[in-house]
Amino acid sequence: MAGIKITEGAVAAGEESILSPAQRGDQSFLSKCDRLLGHLVEYPVAVLVVAEVVILFAGIVARYVLHRPLIWSDELASILFLWLAMLGAVVAFRRGEHMRMTALVGMMNPARRAFFDVVAVVGALAFLLLIIYPAYDYAHEETYITTPALEIANAWRAAALPVGAALMIVSSLIKLFQVSNLRNVFTAVVLIGTIALVLWLLGPCLKTLGNLNLLIFFVGIVAALVLSGVPIAFSFGLATFGYLSLTTSVPMLVVVGRMDEGMSHLILLAVPLFVFLGVLIEMTGMARAMVQFLASLLGHVRGGLSYVLIGAMYLVSGISGAKAADMAAVAPVLFPEMKARGAKPGELVALLSATGAQTETVPPSLVLITIGSVTGVSIAALFTGGLLPGVVLAIMLCFVVRHRYRNEDLSHVTKATGSQIGRAFLIALPALALPFIIRAAVVEGVATATEVSTIGIVYAVLAGLLIYRQFDWKRLKPMLVDTASLSGAILLIIGAATAMAWALTQSGFSRDLAAVMSALPGGPITFLAVSIVAFIILGSVLEGIPAIVLFGPLLFPIAQQVGVHEVHYAMVVILAMGIGLFAPPFGVGYYAACAIGRVNPDEGMRPIWGYLAALVIGTILVAAIPWISTGFL
Repeated sequence: MAGIKITEGAVAAGEESILSPAQRGDQSFLSKCDRLLGHLVEYPVAVLVVAEVVILFAGIVARYVLHRPLIWSDELASILFLWLAMLGAVVAFRRGEHMRMTALVGMMNPARRAFFDVVAVVGALAFLLLIIYPAYDYAHEETYITTPALEIANAWRAAALPVGAALMIVSSLIKLFQVSNLRNVFTAVVLIGTIALVLWLLGPCLKTLGNLNLLIFFVGIVAALVLSGVPIAFSFGLATFGYLSLTTSVPMLVVVGRMDEGMSHLILLAVPLFVFLGVLIEMTGMARAMVQFLASLLGHVRGGLSYVLIGAMYLVSGISGAKAADMAAVAPVLFPEMKARGAKPGELVALLSATGAQTETVPPSLVLITIGSVTGVSIAALFTGGLLPGVVLAIMLCFVVRHRYRNEDLSHVTKATGSQIGRAFLIALPALALPFIIRAAVVEGVATATEVSTIGIVYAVLAGLLIYRQFDWKRLKPMLVDTASLSGAILLIIGAATAMAWALTQSGFSRDLAAVMSALPGGPITFLAVSIVAFIILGSVLEGIPAIVLFGPLLFPIAQQVGVHEVHYAMVVILAMGIGLFAPPFGVGYYAACAIGRVNPDEGMRPIWGYLAALVIGTILVAAIPWISTGFL
């Protein structure tokens, strides 16, 4: 799921993890080195986020207001973007914030958990050591290419790849040297090394197996790595590197090139910018104003605050695009009052998680942006098509809320007066206007889908400073670094998944998959049904963006072959993926919702199934009625 940070879900409260950065009170040499690395990387990434906002907003002003376009703005933004992605990945690596599957590791005792944390670092280190020289070689090759507008060597941009890999190697070595149990380190290194040696020795045999290698590397090895807690990006990278190096004659330079291609789509620059916008609307009080207005309208009816939660997530998703930011903006405002009215914590977190899945198609969802970048579908069409499916699923959730809260006691709740509602509306109006400003700017051609986020950022800053008078300058640097960290984790996955998808395509797998899916009886109905089931599973196991990047380029052409509109198909697979992402026991989005709501995951396990059933019914409706997705295109 876009926007969800999975940190040490496998680590029990109170335990220290190798994946976490050194504690401030620790004055050992290695801890000082770790903090120095943090300072060396965090300040530049904060500056890079600000620079991207300034460059893109200046491009809008120059083109639309001054009618003198800056021909170099996109090129400079692209160069800085790759540096932001790689240095952001370094920050995420140092903090232990790369997305990883911890469901199975979390069930283990603390000793085994600690060992698999070491395995996660060693596995990532193995990939980084394998990729560092090809990354350097790739950057060197780019010295012969000159950028058209700035007329500088493209190596200035490509150098971000080896530099980022080198810094992550340094961070991983610091982490391993800090481990008190050296036996764990030795065992993990021997384990990873033995597997690599066995595969290398079997190389001649593997070349004779043909496409059976796809099962070995992209099912067996990926599953083993992901389930053992190795971050998803590095799991994809190891499998791809192993497959290409041991079963083909493709130079490893190509892997780096495909990763660069996947991470460098300028449209993906919207990822860090919308993540930052999501944090801004929470910090400036805009999210609170919207929630309080909705509460004044519906707070007096049975289940009213649950309806407010559903509506607030829809509105906030129309500004942000990062689900973690959306949930973090809404939950702290509503949960205390909902608990005061007698709502159980498990019920609250179940609904919060369900609304995370429900709003995955609401623009400017990061998943929509990712689909547009990897499949070529119009971002504007996806933004338009994503509005109504979110409403349909919201209605389905409202039916469940109405049933569950039909006997709620509201004797102590006072209905808001007309003047109170009017005052709340006036306070919320600047915040309520932002989603419409964002959409209008795209539709009217004022800004591209990438640039429009900067309009939202400038608007939010001005609203926070001049209207809401709520802008904590001390939080700005941590917000910028958090934005870079989450974006780096997402973008590294996109890069690794792009390389993996390319390897699958070159193997002929895409042709075989197209033949099988096209031959399914029932035509588009069966194809959509199979896709829903497949993406629910993929969303649960692989997270949202990796699943989309990996299978989107393979399945979207097939959808067109069987007669399914590309925007309609995008909505169906996003909703299905969202259900898997927020469904326990494997969906990492569910655990993120629990962390934000400060609720034990066990408490929400039972109540969430009713909401998930409603989401499945809503997804089937969206699949069965294409007009819901395409009626306003």
